[in-house]
Amino acid sequence: MKVVLFCGGMGMRMRDYSEDIPKPLVPVGYRPILWHVMKYYAHFGHKEFILCLGYKADVIKKYFLNYDECLSNDFVLTKGGDRLDLLTSDIQDWKITFVDTGLHSNIGMRLKAVQSYVQDDEMFLANYTDGVTDLPLNAHIDRFRESGKVGAFAAVAPIQSFHVVAMEEDDATVKSINHLTRSGLWINGGYFVFRPEIFDYIEEGDELVEAPFQRLIERKQLLAHRYEGFWANMDTFKDKRMLEELFFQGKAPWQLWSGHGG
Repeated sequence: MKVVLFCGGMGMRMRDYSEDIPKPLVPVGYRPILWHVMKYYAHFGHKEFILCLGYKADVIKKYFLNYDECLSNDFVLTKGGDRLDLLTSDIQDWKITFVDTGLHSNIGMRLKAVQSYVQDDEMFLANYTDGVTDLPLNAHIDRFRESGKVGAFAAVAPIQSFHVVAMEEDDATVKSINHLTRSGLWINGGYFVFRPEIFDYIEEGDELVEAPFQRLIERKQLLAHRYEGFWANMDTFKDKRMLEELFFQGKAPWQLWSGHGG
């Protein structure tokens, strides 16, 4: 199944870090967060990627054109360094299509720009490139397929350190205050599954999760997969540090391919 990845945003909240590189290439450990997301999908057998490029598209292209398998794979070096034999490989069987979807396009328009690449498929996957999870993808896809709906996404609990306040309408007396993680709220965690009919719901200029999703909701065509396992996005330096701590401790739940996750 093809995987559409939104890689074109400017990542303003990481701008000081990503002034020279786009947000999808900000590293977690030895590899960019984009690589971690792609590796997750490849673990489930989905190795055909469509990258929706925009900001610093050239840097993302150069990363893959100059991809060095040795950085994350075991290898044998012989003949004084003249011969290198990889024992494992990351992307040898991946197919990656690079599409310029506009410097200032929103997510809806980026998806619309790659319609021709997925419109003849039964279903396709799509995602942001700044969030990782150990979501059981096969179960997510199977549930969506059985539903017959047009779109689905992973609904996850927020991880930010805020408090949600409930108050009286008349005098603003506080009724309750709870940490966001215990508030009962669910947020859009990405990890979309779509049928090509999604393009019938997207109009010019639409942001994906606003007007198009509202149209799906009105027709009862949008499914949420509530997932209580690990999910985290990388919006800030604090998020990056948290993910790297998990990575370097060998406790990265999203690395299902390594045996460390899950």
